[in-house]
Amino acid sequence: MSDPFAPVVAQWPPAARSRFAEIRTLILSAAQNADAGPLAESLKWGQPAWRPTRARQGSTLRLMWQDTMPQTIALFVDCKTTLSETMRDIYPSDFQYEKNRGLRMDLTSPLPEQAIDHLARLTFTYHRKA
Repeated sequence: MSDPFAPVVAQWPPAARSRFAEIRTLILSAAQNADAGPLAESLKWGQPAWRPTRARQGSTLRLMWQDTMPQTIALFVDCKTTLSETMRDIYPSDFQYEKNRGLRMDLTSPLPEQAIDHLARLTFTYHRKA
């Protein structure tokens, strides 16, 4: 099976490609550990995106590097959820928050692994009934 992200990520600079690979590994591990079921990997709006394939399970998590902000990479959540607000409350300094959907990280700073893992778990189980 081919990598749906390869054409997009190949255009990014080496630091962004490396960070993408690290974040992707964290996302896939978090989904497995949260028992979110299989994830669909696809491009949404030209951005790498992950979403549980199980119905009424969770929401989509996207990631993007932009040449307008080349020293950062960002995760995006659905703006109709409370995910960004929840993350801002728990991890106020791990990301640069953009309104109610963007969580931006500097490419040269240490990766906030625990926060990314938590974000992925919350995103992929967002609609799960307690």
